[in-house]
Amino acid sequence: MSALDLDVVRIGVVSISDRASTGVYEDKGLPALKDWLGRAVRNPIEWEPRLIADERALIAATLRELVDDAGCHLVLTTGGTGPAPRDVTPEATLDVADKEMPGFGEQMRQISLRFVPTAILSRQTAVIRKQALILNLPGQPKSIAETLEGLKGADGQSLVPGIFAAMPYCIDLIGGPYIESDPSVCAVFRPKSALRPPKS
Repeated sequence: MSALDLDVVRIGVVSISDRASTGVYEDKGLPALKDWLGRAVRNPIEWEPRLIADERALIAATLRELVDDAGCHLVLTTGGTGPAPRDVTPEATLDVADKEMPGFGEQMRQISLRFVPTAILSRQTAVIRKQALILNLPGQPKSIAETLEGLKGADGQSLVPGIFAAMPYCIDLIGGPYIESDPSVCAVFRPKSALRPPKS
């Protein structure tokens, strides 16, 4: 099946940084998100990128706009999830939530704890708003890829599942498009009852 036969997925990617948003340094969050998702997702993607400051009201307004107006099925943020005073991404994300999905944050911390003990300081979360899944990811490109993809051993077998494996089925359940992945990047898990036959 070619990408032309798959549902189009609209993805919002939001980099949250005071300094990057004012041009003090180059933003690396948006390129990292688009690079990984562009390799993992087989569907055609329509991107909605945003680079904004660490302001709770602005973050919440951006998330609402991406879901309510731009029609995104998936919104990924990067940055602003630590304990510092300016880190308000989780609060802004919860401000727009219909439902909280705490398992995503729990799994991201499990992955990051394999590398640094300070992973417990991260407050990443995930929520449902209407028919969209919104996720807070780490700020570093390497950590973004690790949390999405998970960790593999030298033999290529999964040691710790990445969060992306569960994201497409979550989007199925809330009425979004059927997302297929490149299993060499990250295999998607769905129960047998939720699998769709290939389109002819």
